Amino acid sequence: MVVSALEKNVAMIRFDLNRRVIDVNRNFAEAMGYDPQRMIGMQHREFCFPAFANGPGYDKFWRDLMSGRSYQDKIERMDAHGRQIWLEATYMPVLDHSGRVVEVLKVATDITRRQKSIEEVVTELQQMSEGLNVRAESGIVRSQELLKSIERISEVSEKNISTLGSLQGQAESIRGIVQTIQEIASQTSLLALNAAIEAAHAGEHGKGFDIVAKEVKKLAGRVSESIVEVRRNIEGITNEVSNITQGTNLAQENIVQSQSQIRTAMEEFEDISAASEQLDARAKDFNNII
Repeated sequence: MVVSALEKNVAMIRFDLNRRVIDVNRNFAEAMGYDPQRMIGMQHREFCFPAFANGPGYDKFWRDLMSGRSYQDKIERMDAHGRQIWLEATYMPVLDHSGRVVEVLKVATDITRRQKSIEEVVTELQQMSEGLNVRAESGIVRSQELLKSIERISEVSEKNISTLGSLQGQAESIRGIVQTIQEIASQTSLLALNAAIEAAHAGEHGKGFDIVAKEVKKLAGRVSESIVEVRRNIEGITNEVSNITQGTNLAQENIVQSQSQIRTAMEEFEDISAASEQLDARAKDFNNII
């Protein structure tokens, strides 16, 4: 009854010591796409793809079976139409009373549909991984380009800050010069006043000198007016330079912050790239394990 149940529900095939089929049930023959009678006498290698049948692992596989070792795993085989099928198979050496191997029994389950589904999932995972990796690499490249641009802007900004600082220093120097000219103009005006007084005391002899003194006084007055205008302009320039300096400093702070954010983004892109590579490796491992 047990043997009958196995024959009915399990795919089974038997090989002799020359690796030829000596018996096969209908389940196994149908899974392979053969008529059972046609399979009798066929060599085991006829069910294998050349890459395995002609490789060094094939003979070792049979040597292990002939030495009495059983084998169980997911295996790839070729059906009657040359198509790929997958079997969950167990090869069991059959021993006689003296412990010698007399034949090999193989029990298998057709897992082709399950394997194809798994391969499709693995392929999708690998494609997702490749897509993530491409996007991550693109993000890294763009971030690097953006970082370089911001670094160039930062260099220009630093130069502008240095230039503005120099302008502020020069404005302060001009303010000091203007102050000196103002003092000279005040002294000149005072001297012109004294000269006018002395010219008045001199009477007729001091008229020419009085005219010169008045002209000097007018000139001093005009200098004072010009100095006031220059001072007003300098104050305006100083204020503008100060405002620009504040704006530039704020821009520099934003640039530094942007550089930090871009570096963080690059690290995250690199993490995504590494994760996608791990996903690809895990997908391949998963396929091999299943």
